[in-house]
Amino acid sequence: MVTTRRSNNKGRRLLATVLALAVLPMSLTACAERADVTLHEPGVYKGGKDPLLAKQDSQYVETLQDRFAKGQTDRSEAGTVQ
Repeated sequence: MVTTRRSNNKGRRLLATVLALAVLPMSLTACAERADVTLHEPGVYKGGKDPLLAKQDSQYVETLQDRFAKGQTDRSEAGTVQ
């Protein structure tokens, strides 16, 4: 009687293992996603018509460029730690 239970348990384990191995590839493919990569050129706007772009004046653009340059000075001076 003991041998019958052991063989029955082995059959259940084998069935569980086979089911797990069958389900595993299907569950992993559900996690896959497509790689939709959009490449942009720096400084070039490729979207639709921007109403705020027409409102920019040259002084505003120059001010923003100056602020950006001042913010990047710490990156250009490597090695100076205070």
